[in-house]
Amino acid sequence: MITLRKSEERGHANHGWLDSHHSFSFAGYQDPQHMGFGPLRVINEDRITPGAGFGTHGHKDMEIISYVLEGELAHQDSIGTGSVIRPGDVQRMSAGSGVQHSEFNHSQEKGAHFLQIWIEPNVTGIAPSYEEKRFAVEEKQGRLRLVASGDGRDGSVLIHQDACLYAGLFDGGQSVEMPIAPGRLAYVHAVRGEVIVNGTLLQAGDAAKFTAEERLHIANGSQAEVLVFDLPR
Repeated sequence: MITLRKSEERGHANHGWLDSHHSFSFAGYQDPQHMGFGPLRVINEDRITPGAGFGTHGHKDMEIISYVLEGELAHQDSIGTGSVIRPGDVQRMSAGSGVQHSEFNHSQEKGAHFLQIWIEPNVTGIAPSYEEKRFAVEEKQGRLRLVASGDGRDGSVLIHQDACLYAGLFDGGQSVEMPIAPGRLAYVHAVRGEVIVNGTLLQAGDAAKFTAEERLHIANGSQAEVLVFDLPR
């Protein structure tokens, strides 16, 4: 079964400095029909005004992935990590037994646009850790590039869950097909542009949930960027 989740159905909060859309229940947006999908718990599409950001706050037992679309995102945490990530970078923070961190728009002139993704781990209480990797446009063009996985293979960032995250760019006649193993879930999130997924048009912010399907097929993109999650039930 394939279930479509349209962009305009997401939760929305505008705090002035932060404009955020929530694919799943988060903060003031609570919808019992959209609490997560397998261990995928959060996809927030955030836009932050220049120089603004999230002050120091805590997390525990969560795999947190930041995927920058535009601008620069600065990160500081209590385990001594400080960095600035930009489009093409994938940042992973394992909150584990507990970590304090902050995230800010590094630029004083331009806005920052990024996705924050939370995945529930399959282990708890581990030491907090941080990792980031850069993935060139060429690695994602017309294909699905593994950017996060439970074993860190192929240069992906390591997450503490039996899950995989792929990123792809599709335009014109480019297409790809990916099998979905029995007993697994798949989730496709259209980051920008538009693309056909298993015969259904996805536009920026749309998503499709795959349950008990054997494959997914991505084709006919128009300046499309997509994220694909391979998840346990």
